Amino acid sequence: MGSLKNIPAGEQPYEKCKAFGPEILTDSELLAVFIRTGTRDENPIQVARHVLRSSGKDSLVGLMQMSLKDYMSIKGIGEVKAIQLLCLAELSKRIARQQAASNLQMNSPGSIADYYMERLRHEKHEQVWICLFDTKCKLICDRMISAGTANASLISPREIYAFALKNEAVYLALVHNHPSGDPAPSDEDIAVTRRVADAGSIMDIKLIDHIIIGDRDYTSLKKIGLINE
Repeated sequence: MGSLKNIPAGEQPYEKCKAFGPEILTDSELLAVFIRTGTRDENPIQVARHVLRSSGKDSLVGLMQMSLKDYMSIKGIGEVKAIQLLCLAELSKRIARQQAASNLQMNSPGSIADYYMERLRHEKHEQVWICLFDTKCKLICDRMISAGTANASLISPREIYAFALKNEAVYLALVHNHPSGDPAPSDEDIAVTRRVADAGSIMDIKLIDHIIIGDRDYTSLKKIGLINE
């Protein structure tokens, strides 16, 4: 079976990283460090290239969208390696999210979008989240309230505001993704926004924004005038 040790010394990812730093490694070499072993006919770097091609985007970004089954369909990737790669992708998402958290500001749609971007832009189905803020405009917590659709009839303002009251929130924001990558609001998105905003005016918990996440892009319904100041 091919392993990193079978690669010529000057080309081994470990040795290159030690000598020059990880930034010199190619995407396939970085991935090979985690894959470690290849097949009888291919070394780990070659297997890593297959993984990147199988991602659909021939890049590391595509790994965020791959499932356990997707990984295991690749020759040289068994269950253990597939789980390791899934965890690597999740780790990358969490690092990006924690970096964005330090800059999250309630009145900055961009900072809210950054916080949810890596969590949501790779999802294949729509997810709707609510994030709650206190009197100092600090994030209290968040929660997914719908998966698979943003249909207004399936999103309950009662559930949203019960959760907000329980956590003593003063403000809240809606966040959801468009798997198509286009963050333009649909009629359903606008209907959801209006229902939640109307309920908030009664409960005295203000809906500050509805952020729609696309692929490295977002739309703020507040910025485009669909939520009142």
